[in-house]
Amino acid sequence: MDEVLIAEAAEEEYTASLAWYAARSLQAAEGFEAEIGIALKAVAEHPERYPLCDERHRFLLIRRYPFQVIYRKISAGKWLVVAVAHTSRQPGYWIKR
Repeated sequence: MDEVLIAEAAEEEYTASLAWYAARSLQAAEGFEAEIGIALKAVAEHPERYPLCDERHRFLLIRRYPFQVIYRKISAGKWLVVAVAHTSRQPGYWIKR
């Protein structure tokens, strides 16, 4: 299993989104948290399974929530999540991370 690191900006996006769901429904927040965990595990287990969104970055759509995990390889066996992005947000805002 590969190592998955989370950039500070991606962590902030995740935390803000989790808080948004928690303010509306504890069940929705728990579901969001679980789905992100499943996605991060999937990236660690099979990082190259998911499609490229540009030359360096891959993405994994989150089930049941309008989010995607954007990540890139930083070294052999090591991946960096650069964004936990809402699918309605401007595409590519995270590219310079």
